Amino acid sequence: MPIFRVGNAPCSWGTLEFEDAKGEQIPYNRMLDELVETGYTGVELGDWGYMPTDPAALQAELDRRKLVMLGAFVPVALKHRACHEPGLQNALKTARLLAAVARDPKPYLVLADNNGSDAQRTKNAGRITPDLGLSVQEWHTFADGANEIARTVLAETGLRTVFHHHCAGYIETPQEVERLLELTDPRALGLVFDTGHFAYGSGGADTCAALAQFKERIWYMHFKDCDPHVAERARTEQWDYFEALRHGVFCELGKGCIDFPAVLHWLKCTGYDGYALVEQDVLPGLGAPKESARRNREYLRSVQHCYEGKGAACNNN
Repeated sequence: MPIFRVGNAPCSWGTLEFEDAKGEQIPYNRMLDELVETGYTGVELGDWGYMPTDPAALQAELDRRKLVMLGAFVPVALKHRACHEPGLQNALKTARLLAAVARDPKPYLVLADNNGSDAQRTKNAGRITPDLGLSVQEWHTFADGANEIARTVLAETGLRTVFHHHCAGYIETPQEVERLLELTDPRALGLVFDTGHFAYGSGGADTCAALAQFKERIWYMHFKDCDPHVAERARTEQWDYFEALRHGVFCELGKGCIDFPAVLHWLKCTGYDGYALVEQDVLPGLGAPKESARRNREYLRSVQHCYEGKGAACNNN
């Protein structure tokens, strides 16, 4: 019987990559302790420097808690060719650290646009229209950068790269995800499918239909929920991405629009045996991270039979 493995990330303890969303930072050792106490067995690295960057020190922290390192988020403004080389060097630095502490399963380099840095995309997150997208030339520049980073990371560290579609960045809508995958190397670059970002960025499209569409490139999963009422209010009142975050557009698991039992059943039917990483963006004032992490883990335990148990046949075409 497959085992449903669940990790969590520093962003669930308020360590977000955005300057507009930073608050008082919880020390990494407390974060790791609380992550384990609330039932998780994997973790991502978080911002460079938040956790130890010396491989031996990082490995000791993981071993002490019997944790697996699952990946690290690396944002690069791929639209701009001038950002490709420094982005590649940052990705390699991060990937070398990941490779030094790699266990089974191997961690992923989680590549993304430099989300939240483009004023138009940030202002219109959750309601992106085609005219706000990349030009033909910008698409090729973006894809060239993603390919170069993924291929180089694989060649030099043996680790694979997954791209994180993300609101307030250039790969947000289902059409943008599809186009990026068309332009990139399927041997080197996969997709981390984020349920919450997909729901908000797509306007509430069918998550399982998207999983089926992109299944050949989905190598890793992020579990995030989306409050449809907050999302609709954000669209109506034209909130930017950070305002939507402050109002809790990404709610706790089971309280939003994502059908997680269906997602888990889909993962079972496709043979997915990797980790699911919970991301509960906790901004200052939104609540106690440890208790939120506990509730999210308890919710997943309540539905994990959809992954581990027998279920009805499903369509994976």
